[in-house]
This record gives sequence, structure tokens and C-alpha cells, in this order.
Amino acid sequence: MKAGNLEVKIFNTRQEMGAKAAQTVAAKIRELLKVKEFVNIIFASAPSQNEFLAVLSEEKDIAWERINAFHMDEYVGLPADAPQNFGYFLKVRLFDKIPLHSIHYLNGNATDIEAECERYSKLLTDFPTDIVCLGIGENCHLAFNDPHVAFFDDPLIVKKVSLDEACRQQQVNDACFESLEEVPQDALTITIPALLKAKYAYAIVPGVKKAEAIQHTIEDEISEAFPSTTLRNHPEAILYIDKDSAGRLTETSSYK
Repeated sequence: MKAGNLEVKIFNTRQEMGAKAAQTVAAKIRELLKVKEFVNIIFASAPSQNEFLAVLSEEKDIAWERINAFHMDEYVGLPADAPQNFGYFLKVRLFDKIPLHSIHYLNGNATDIEAECERYSKLLTDFPTDIVCLGIGENCHLAFNDPHVAFFDDPLIVKKVSLDEACRQQQVNDACFESLEEVPQDALTITIPALLKAKYAYAIVPGVKKAEAIQHTIEDEISEAFPSTTLRNHPEAILYIDKDSAGRLTETSSYK
């Protein structure tokens, strides 16, 4: 089905969903490499991406050595080798498994956070994004753009944000942290306009805990109160969900 410009694909299991998303992204990478010397891709870090990343890392006949990889958000102050660190998450699940041309990490431990935001912003300007692979938070955030800091016209490319309690609680719900008190309060994130400058956007969002967010994404008015609704304006976006995350959708003509 479609919601605005957003194509929505529903699968019986998250394994099927992740595999199909990976196959589609892999096909797009191959297509772009026929006309571009290098392809620039931003990846999300979250348990919701596990099945997708596992299949993507095994895709054959991709010239990974012509791919520049970026990750989209990072906690401030979390050790670089902490298992919850988003850069480490991608390193273990994808970046160490394929021979990428370059890998670019956000440094949440930089001594000068403003300078780090400027550094990463310049990288994203120098390497315009071709593909973004993202998730959607329980509060409808994209990357770490929670509703209170999600600006559809944000002039920044990368910024430091405070995380709202719903976002931090999600990290506990995902078993990334044992308690809310352990979850960092601040993070660095690519902003929404910068994420959606990507020519192609693929959102992978499984699980019953995301059902309310998916309902908002597809059925509510497009607004910063539900940041993920802006995906419906992107000309080349696909949302991959499973039966669990689709569980609260209602069949209405507005998105058929």
C-alpha cells in the first residue's frame, strides 16, 4: 500500500522483512554503481536493523570497495567500545564484514562537540547521500530527532540533542541498557532534512513495540509531533514492516 509518496510493504515475519529490505537495498546499490564511481550510504543502529544488516552483509556481487559508509547518530559520553555504542554496533554487524572504501563515525566522546558536528556535517556535504537505511523510534523519531528537537526545516546537518524519556526508555525496552538511569541523556544526530536529502530512503521497522509509531507514521497528519510522518513526502521511500508492527493499522482509503 501507499501513504502519500511512501510505499509500505508488510511481511509475515521480521526475518522475511529484513531479507527483502536487504535484497532491495543491494539491488539499488548495484544499480547506482553502474553510473557512479562511489555510493554514499547512511546506516541506522538498532536491534530493529539486525535481520536487515545480517542479510545485507552476505549480499554477493557488490563492489563494497566503492561504498562510503556513515552512521547517523551516537550517544554523547558513552565509551567507543561499549556494546550500546552505535558506531560499534554497525562495526560488528556490518562494517567489519565487508571491504568498504571508507567508514565515517560520529564521535560522541569528542572534546569539542560543536567542532565534531561541523566535521561530520562537512563530510556529508562532501559526500552527498545516495541511500539512507533507517529505523523509526517508538516515539516516531528518525535517528535521534525526538519530537521536541525534530525540525523539518532544520538549518543544521548534524547537531547535539537531548533525548526525551520515551526515547531513552526505548533503549531499555530493546534490552540495550538495564535501566533508564544508564541511558545517556544527550546524543549527536544527523538532522531530518539532512537524512532525507538521500535520493533513496529505506525504513526497516519490525516488532509489536513499534505498532503505535507505525500507525502514527501512516495515519496521522504530517507534523513534527510525529517526525516519521515526513517520510510520506519523500519521493523515493519504502517502509518495511512486519505483521507485529502493522498490528494497529486500520484499513482506510487515505493510504490505500
